[in-house]
Amino acid sequence: MTQKLTILDIAKLAGVGKSTVSRVLTNDPKVKPETRSKVEQVIRESGYVPSKSAQAMRGGSAKVVGIILSRLDSPSENKAVRGILEVIYQAGYDAVIMESQFSAEKTNEHLAVLQKRQVDGVIVFGFSGCDLTPIEALGQRAVVIATDTDQVSSVGYDNHGMITLAMNHLLQQGKRQISYIGVGAEDKTTGLMRLNAYLASCEAAGLVPSYQTGQLSHESAYQLTERVVGPDTEAIVCASDTLAMGVAKRLQELGRTDIQVSGVGATDLLSFIFPNTFSIDPGYYQAGHASATLLIRQLAGEQAITHLTQQASL
Repeated sequence: MTQKLTILDIAKLAGVGKSTVSRVLTNDPKVKPETRSKVEQVIRESGYVPSKSAQAMRGGSAKVVGIILSRLDSPSENKAVRGILEVIYQAGYDAVIMESQFSAEKTNEHLAVLQKRQVDGVIVFGFSGCDLTPIEALGQRAVVIATDTDQVSSVGYDNHGMITLAMNHLLQQGKRQISYIGVGAEDKTTGLMRLNAYLASCEAAGLVPSYQTGQLSHESAYQLTERVVGPDTEAIVCASDTLAMGVAKRLQELGRTDIQVSGVGATDLLSFIFPNTFSIDPGYYQAGHASATLLIRQLAGEQAITHLTQQASL
């Protein structure tokens, strides 16, 4: 049949009422086995595909997962989304992707829209200042990434371990004059945690810290570079690959390509453009994969609230 069928068409073909077809589609146990078999046979033979939104309105599963990113142009979050989509597509779910722009108000608006659409679950990329209350109200239907909460499952990054790994790698090369460029401490993860990791590594190795913090942009890092560069500087550790790009660009202009630069994010473009660089892999893709796996298992009633930390690698 080439014409798009409706639920009423299926009811007529099966010789049952429209409400009976609805109950079959939502797996209502009250439907008699012989009636269910007859309706399902008509559905198979006709190629009828039920509307997901209609199923949700009837109380069935919409088979949709909402994903709220903080930035659509974030390479790290895009890597995580790849991992999420691989899992949810395999499980038969579709995705609705939205952007919070680091706004708690916008995040809450998105959550309200997703709830009205009756999506099955939500994965939210957290940020400093994110309002967790409406997310926590979802319980088993939510997972957060990069934010700590006891009320819903979470997948976090090892922010301390990322910088420690970079510092240890440089120390093993015999470098002692190591500076740092990060973001403001108001950002608790990329900012405060990673800065504290740098300071802890300096203290443990007996190094004199030299650091600057600004915005999470290559322009900001570009402007800050000269403030941490001295005649003896051997390396600069950056809180992200975005910052490392700005630092490496400015060092290139200053003729200081002898200074090694490290970033966080495993961005291939960094080492391709600037040879004397390396990047720590926080496991963004793996974190996305893990978060989606948690959510799908929770929706199936197979997983309790769980908190995971994704380990970084060089």
